[in-house]
Amino acid sequence: MTVGGHVGRGFEAVREAFIGNFETRGESGGACCVYRRGDRIVDLWGGVRDGRTGAPWERDTMVVVHSATKGLAAMTLALAHSRGWLDYEERVATYWPEFAQHGKGAITVRQLLAHQAGLFAIDEPVDRAVVADLDRLAVVLARQRPAWPLGDRQAYHALTLGFYEGELLRRVDPRHRSLGQCFQDEIATPLGEEVYIRLPEAIPNSRLARLAPPGLFRMLTGFPLRFMLETMNHRSNIYRALAVNPGSAVYIDDAHVYARNLEVPSGGGVATARGMAHAYGVFASSSAALPVRRETRDLLAAPWVPPARGGYDECMKADGIQFSLGFMKSTAAWRFGGGRAFGSPGAGGALGFADPDSGIGYAYVTSQMGTALTGDPRDVALRAALAAGLQAAAPEARPAIAALT
Repeated sequence: MTVGGHVGRGFEAVREAFIGNFETRGESGGACCVYRRGDRIVDLWGGVRDGRTGAPWERDTMVVVHSATKGLAAMTLALAHSRGWLDYEERVATYWPEFAQHGKGAITVRQLLAHQAGLFAIDEPVDRAVVADLDRLAVVLARQRPAWPLGDRQAYHALTLGFYEGELLRRVDPRHRSLGQCFQDEIATPLGEEVYIRLPEAIPNSRLARLAPPGLFRMLTGFPLRFMLETMNHRSNIYRALAVNPGSAVYIDDAHVYARNLEVPSGGGVATARGMAHAYGVFASSSAALPVRRETRDLLAAPWVPPARGGYDECMKADGIQFSLGFMKSTAAWRFGGGRAFGSPGAGGALGFADPDSGIGYAYVTSQMGTALTGDPRDVALRAALAAGLQAAAPEARPAIAALT
């Protein structure tokens, strides 16, 4: 196993933690990157991208990041807000009149993006063909009945959030682009990075890591018992959110690793760690490469607004998880930065986030799925080493930096 890339002076411990992931924490292949106020201070990759063939993970290897894609989708809507196309406090139906069916007319953009709309599942059959046809998908989404009254509860919109965001973006974008195309045009391309919500045909399979699921024993012993039972119950909220219409595996394509020209903005993004970290770095601090209004960045960093019944999540069956404007917030239950940090983890271990207080844009991706729900040990080790390096470099910023872990 070889490790490529570099770390800045004072961050050698991050490289050691990255190597330690392979030696003691079950890593197979992956990458980690960190931007700090525009400077790339960590950029590492190593291991294998395909456990079946032993093909190495290379500098430009990309991998699906599951729900870390939600952060990329939220960035796109944040850019729409920054451009004046979208108001987070406006009703969704103002931009998308058909959305108002079945009592959804008063749902605001903020409530939808905070997983408070009761639209965590789709009752009608939805397969890949429907997902690929954005007009058909929009009709199905607009017809969905909410599970409970407006703003009453929180329930993790595991797949549906991205589909609703996608149609909302199509309605407000002056060019009516899909969310994936808008992200590509307005964020990935200006930054010169390879991050895709809509993976194009031109990407060869050799550029893509195959994500290996955890073994049965690790799944049975790694996940909380209640969560495992909920995922096996076909009537549970989380099963309906993850497993059907269209199901979280909709992005998989055996012949091409991942489906091409298909947008799953809540779970099908394909990225390098470098690309994700660079994008988050722009939202953590001002950047000439991708101007975002200070007002928008302040809103992203602001505290969440809870639903009427508090923060208990009706899908995850857990308390303390907070969502705001499409991102997850750092909390005591799932800490990945200070109180103003925002980002999105992905099933299996991926994580990307921005921390405005420390100026950090961070990303970790892997080809070997783990089972931790609130901080993969590999990612936690990397962030602990990063925090130590930042503290040594800037002791006066210790409170903000310590919060990274």
